[in-house]
Amino acid sequence: MSPQAGPGEKITSVAGRGIPLHGNDIDTDRIMPARFLKVVSFEGLEHHLFEDDRKTNREQHPFSDIRYNEATVLVVNANFGCGSSREHAPQGLVRYGIRAIIGESFSEIFLGNSAVLGLPCFTADHESIEKLQALVEKSPDVTISANVETGAIAAGPLAFTASVPPALRDAFVSGQWDPTSMLLADFGAVREVAHRLPYVAGF
Repeated sequence: MSPQAGPGEKITSVAGRGIPLHGNDIDTDRIMPARFLKVVSFEGLEHHLFEDDRKTNREQHPFSDIRYNEATVLVVNANFGCGSSREHAPQGLVRYGIRAIIGESFSEIFLGNSAVLGLPCFTADHESIEKLQALVEKSPDVTISANVETGAIAAGPLAFTASVPPALRDAFVSGQWDPTSMLLADFGAVREVAHRLPYVAGF
């Protein structure tokens, strides 16, 4: 399993085994059921990914399939991560070990919540995604490589081009994808500016 990128670390490419998850409009409540949002921290959320789906379809759900254990690249279909804006969904995926998602399309909020965790989401056409899912199902040990800067995806005999939104792509390759760590790194400057602002320091 590839390690998660740390704050400030450039993310230029991701490589690992894949896990195919079929279906359009898989929302955040299916990814991380609402009852697990009451936790104080995000610790342990990886154990509840797709919990309800897995209970009703345990033998066929890819997250219950030992062939995909320690897979790090999730391959999905259209409108993945739609529904409520809960950040617990990408948090659970990252803590599980997912380092990249390749799909047909993503909810805009899910896309942003994933980016600030260092989880790039690649968008490709329907045919390419279906071929990649089929390849992973046939050959679970195949390695998928995804280049963040160029969008090049390669897996065994399959190769195609995907994309990451330009602003997010630039943030990944420059190491500026974690705004919280960037803010804390320059917190002295933030404090100095705050002391000069009358609506902050003038009361």
